[in-house]
Amino acid sequence: MTVPQHQGATPTGISRRSVLTAAGLTAAGTVLQGSWGAASATAATAPAIFYSPHQDDEAIGMAGSILEHRAAGRPVYLVLVSKGENGGIAQYLNRTPCVLGDKCSAPGHYHELGWQESWPTPEVVSARTSEFNQSAKALGVDKVINFKLSDTAYGTESEYNAFVKQIMNKVRKLAEQYPKASHKFAAGWLDTTDPTQPTNATHKACSDAAYWLHKNGELTDIRFNHIYTYEAFSRSQRNRGADYVLNIPSAHMAKKRAAILAYNTWDPNRNLYTAGYHSVPTMLEEAYSDPREFVFGLPSHYTPGRGK
Repeated sequence: MTVPQHQGATPTGISRRSVLTAAGLTAAGTVLQGSWGAASATAATAPAIFYSPHQDDEAIGMAGSILEHRAAGRPVYLVLVSKGENGGIAQYLNRTPCVLGDKCSAPGHYHELGWQESWPTPEVVSARTSEFNQSAKALGVDKVINFKLSDTAYGTESEYNAFVKQIMNKVRKLAEQYPKASHKFAAGWLDTTDPTQPTNATHKACSDAAYWLHKNGELTDIRFNHIYTYEAFSRSQRNRGADYVLNIPSAHMAKKRAAILAYNTWDPNRNLYTAGYHSVPTMLEEAYSDPREFVFGLPSHYTPGRGK
């Protein structure tokens, strides 16, 4: 199904899409009045820390797990690992007609924003981060942490390795600050839209960082959420190899959908330009309709390195 759209202004006419959107945003609004920025009632409990490689990964493949931990009384901290520089998104939002056609949330499907398409794509980073923060509010996480690391995973091999070390240093500090925390990463060795092709380098760098910290004895409680499964596999195959399949309760699924809707909202007054939906529409749509998430432990045969 198509992820519902929201354009800030009241649409003319009522459709199933707009009804779904209104329901999702109402759920998000309810959460906004909750624990965002407030001290958790279980502050003495060690947090569950989720690491989203880019803006949108948390909504696609981690939201149900985040809500599961919150329901269990755990404080949840959500980390944005990379800045999410992306010239392709800028290209999409600089041109009309839109690649999404009628699915585009922009009024009249028109957008010629004039954003910078070359590194470091500042408008893309800003817009994607606004979406991430909106998603975090919908999920009611207790704290948002932004590593603000330049996404150099796709550079040279030395740049990739340096990026892994940067992530390790940031995670290490959190592990020292919260010694009993659990740490949840993307299953980078699995995260590709085509299992025969290399994985997403940024996702792989995150799981590599977790691997080395675990190998060094600095992290013990680690899990990995498979993000790309929603596009790489049909629904019947998405649970393949998972150590744990989370069946998301309907109340939690409503909040996850509200988080997904943050990435398909057109509201320039809030710096929201549907950047996420112009980036990964299929994954957002499939995650919106599939009430499951897929969690893995660290495999015994894990091989660190980009594209491995």
